[in-house]
Amino acid sequence: MCGIGGFFAQQPVAPQVVSAMQAALRARGPDGQHAQLWGQNGLLHARLAIIDPRPVSDQPMVNDRGDVWIVYNGEVYDWQADAAALGAFRTRSDTEFILRGYEAWGIDGLLARLRGMFAFGILDRAKGKVYLARDRMGEKPLVYCLAGGELAFGSTVRSVLPFLPREKRGLSAEGIDAYLAHRYIPAPRTVFRNVNRLENGHYLEFDLRSRQLTKHRYWRPGPEAGNWLEALDESVRMRTIAERPLGVFLSSGVDSTTVASRLAQQKLTSYRTFTAAFPGSEMDESGIAAQTAATLGFPHQAVEVPDSVGEDFDAIVAALDEPFADPSAFPTWYLAREVSRQVKVVLVGDGGDELFGGYKRIAKHLRTAWRGNLRLPLPIRPTLAGGKLATELATDWDTAYSLRFSGIAPAQRAFLQDRNLDSLVYWRDADSQEQTPLQRLLAIDRANYLPEYILRKADLCTMAHGLEARAPFLDHHFVQRIQSLPESQLHTRPPKRLLARALDPRLPADLLQRKKRGFNPPLKRWLREELSARFDGLGDRLHESSAGQLAAKPVDAFVRHYIGDAEALAEQVLQLLILDESLAQLRRHG
Repeated sequence: MCGIGGFFAQQPVAPQVVSAMQAALRARGPDGQHAQLWGQNGLLHARLAIIDPRPVSDQPMVNDRGDVWIVYNGEVYDWQADAAALGAFRTRSDTEFILRGYEAWGIDGLLARLRGMFAFGILDRAKGKVYLARDRMGEKPLVYCLAGGELAFGSTVRSVLPFLPREKRGLSAEGIDAYLAHRYIPAPRTVFRNVNRLENGHYLEFDLRSRQLTKHRYWRPGPEAGNWLEALDESVRMRTIAERPLGVFLSSGVDSTTVASRLAQQKLTSYRTFTAAFPGSEMDESGIAAQTAATLGFPHQAVEVPDSVGEDFDAIVAALDEPFADPSAFPTWYLAREVSRQVKVVLVGDGGDELFGGYKRIAKHLRTAWRGNLRLPLPIRPTLAGGKLATELATDWDTAYSLRFSGIAPAQRAFLQDRNLDSLVYWRDADSQEQTPLQRLLAIDRANYLPEYILRKADLCTMAHGLEARAPFLDHHFVQRIQSLPESQLHTRPPKRLLARALDPRLPADLLQRKKRGFNPPLKRWLREELSARFDGLGDRLHESSAGQLAAKPVDAFVRHYIGDAEALAEQVLQLLILDESLAQLRRHG
């Protein structure tokens, strides 16, 4: 687990640019930072050493001939059998396996053999090619910019931004509107016009001679025959391999409890479990999690989330890289900060809801599947009121699904920007072979909500503290075995009934029937108290920092509406405060 970056320019790159790019990666790799430079080209790496922490495994890493280099972020599992055909290794690291695998099988053959989470850059100097790849499910991030025939890439937007001259750092109008629509900016967009995010399951090929960049999709999920529970156990077991201390994020929910249950079934109960605690709140699930840990035999620790966020708000916004407004990111950041002081790897339950249709919005949207492409030509008029139903009816059924999980409603977005909207939603098409309504919704989540919201949050909040998160539910063999099951087993009431087979029988029988709890902080109180001072002048600040895209008076009217009688808009007001702070930070960055 690390931070990666690099650039392939046509003119010399200033040392301060290289230093700024490297500094932006440092939190992701606290165990060492290294660079390899060749005139106007360079590869950068910040290392969090989990496997083979010796210097011989540092990166950038080069092959024996000295003509192929790699920087890599992630963990690849179960590679030793394939490695046996590649000759003697100098290290115990999966980095060397990827490097040697590329030499032996080429980029397509390599990617077909990789199992796990990864983002990497490979420079093949002999062929004059650069390859940038992102894992199948999107656990690891990769952003890039191509401007004037020059390519730069990195783990975060802030690691790429120093490479761009100030005059090329124009904000993306689509990116800002997409953030307002979805609480985050879906791939391939970012908040900057000249910076893009690579989609999961894709790789880029850059020709150093022609300066041409091409994108390839290398994976589409499909059904795989086999026992899904065996695949899950294998996935859990693989993800316990580490040479640094390992723990488990445990909530009261089914997904993380399933991961803990499969660990216990394999007698792997020495790992400490951790739960975020919200004392006195109905959202607090630390008591249930402690009971689960005791039943399964794990040592356990509750991590109390601070009552106040004022002193850490700027730091958390910075850790989220660009505008990103999931309220649960705040407790996740606090939990990761404390846990990173004790372990360097954690197993998490991410992915269960997306695989098994666990969200309420899926059941609600399926009720209207009959309308398909039928839509009504309803106008979107700027207003403080939401009006999501009218907007939903103005779009086809697949597109309207993203409105089931959205930030600021289209009519409100038009009000805040004082203009007609060019697009109602920005989720990308799943481009899948799925045909049934349920299959299409699950595919849409896998292409958008899972990689760009759930997994981006998990990566940014953990790696901000040098902590590696591993998600057993996202092993692609497990995912494909789940896809081979009939829909009657995937979408059930209560949700995830199939996972009853994976839960330890000593746990309470009503676990699957429990009401799903969120992971949200005391947001309304924060907005009334320590964050309230940020409301003053918010409209003018956002008008300036967004290059006029947000209108000052409508922004202030929106805030007054919230303060007056619209507390339901708390998360939307938080979006505006995060946008304000994030744009201010990005303007000063690098």
